[in-house]
Amino acid sequence: MTYPPQIEITPLSSPLRATAKVPGSKSITNRALALAALTDGRLTLTGALFADDTQRMQDCLKALGFAIEADPHTAMITVQGEGGTIPASQAELFVGNSGTTARFISPIAALGQGTFHLDGVARMRERPIGDLVKSLEGLGVAVDCPTGCPPLIIHAQGLHGGSTTIRADASSQFLSGLLLAAPFADAKETIIQVEGPILSAPYVRMTQAMLAQFGLSARDRGQEYRVSGRQQVRRRELGLPRMESYAIEPDASAASYFFAAAAVTGGWVRIHGLGPSSLQGDTQFVKVLEAMGCDVVMANGAIDVHGPEQLRGITLDMNAISDTVMTLAAIAPFASSPTVIENVGHIRHKETDRLTAVVAELTRLGVDVEERSDGLTIYPATSLHPATIQTYDDHRMAMAFAITGLRSPGIVIDNPACVAKTFPNFFECLEELCDAG
Repeated sequence: MTYPPQIEITPLSSPLRATAKVPGSKSITNRALALAALTDGRLTLTGALFADDTQRMQDCLKALGFAIEADPHTAMITVQGEGGTIPASQAELFVGNSGTTARFISPIAALGQGTFHLDGVARMRERPIGDLVKSLEGLGVAVDCPTGCPPLIIHAQGLHGGSTTIRADASSQFLSGLLLAAPFADAKETIIQVEGPILSAPYVRMTQAMLAQFGLSARDRGQEYRVSGRQQVRRRELGLPRMESYAIEPDASAASYFFAAAAVTGGWVRIHGLGPSSLQGDTQFVKVLEAMGCDVVMANGAIDVHGPEQLRGITLDMNAISDTVMTLAAIAPFASSPTVIENVGHIRHKETDRLTAVVAELTRLGVDVEERSDGLTIYPATSLHPATIQTYDDHRMAMAFAITGLRSPGIVIDNPACVAKTFPNFFECLEELCDAG
């Protein structure tokens, strides 16, 4: 998509009443791409997300020698799986600013034989990956990573199992990356000991569920995971059937913006393809809106959110659904009481320092905010100042504060093109939703 340098959001004159369509889940698409490449045979992903983050994952898999055919018009990606073999012996792996790609492709590359260089944009060079590097080293992988952030060089000689430790309190993606690669290790078993709490645990559960969908397994013993190696080889020897297509759910994090639009305008929004059985933890954001006074219905493969006349503030630990922190922050000024967001200090290491960025932009709008090391308190505002919202090249800042603009006039989103990371046509979808309502 091509966007102007800035977009002004037009407030709605009446509540929304519409069905929204959102693209496929980034988290599921990138996991499915990895699993499709590592399992046997040709697999087509349907409803896949086409955005910067998933393009980086495709590019890295292609650099590793995997054959991938992608059609954005049909939202389909076909991958030729190689049964746990990494075809290339050397590759330049450019991950851009995609954290999932960096953290998944590193263990995958370690399955191979050769030298693999991983790097990204300037911000990626500030995002820690040292905990994952130490864990790979514990499994005997030689990795050069002098700063604890990309760039890094993986000197791969295959994964041969054993025992390692991982800290998952900075990113659950470290653990998920290991779990995606370990079933294909040339080993009897890989044991992963988790030190400390697991950040955003629903994403680890998503990884485990998707492994099971692909006929693989990782035994969860709380703070320990045991993963048998050569699982794909055994499936082949047993003649077990292989999957030919895999459907990607709509992105629950992206859906949060449209649900928030219903909440803040007192309207109604429905999204198909999400519900109680969804793989994505961020579907629980509707429970946050329910606590704020919205009516939420999950039925017939869809979620409906009906906004109230007046939102109320809440106090909430958002560690498990931290990608929706900015969505909540963007509508919190319209609540009747303060909103307190807790236990999300890790989002300071995302595309930007998201806590500081949210405070800066809410303050720009005239909202009183208290910033803590791991959270925020946002106070109600009788009216907001017109302002140009700085987005810090962070897609979620742009999308979240666009929803604020549906309620308050004079809000301009700077650098709207940053939404290309996960939702390239977000502003078109938002406009269609508002026109339909």
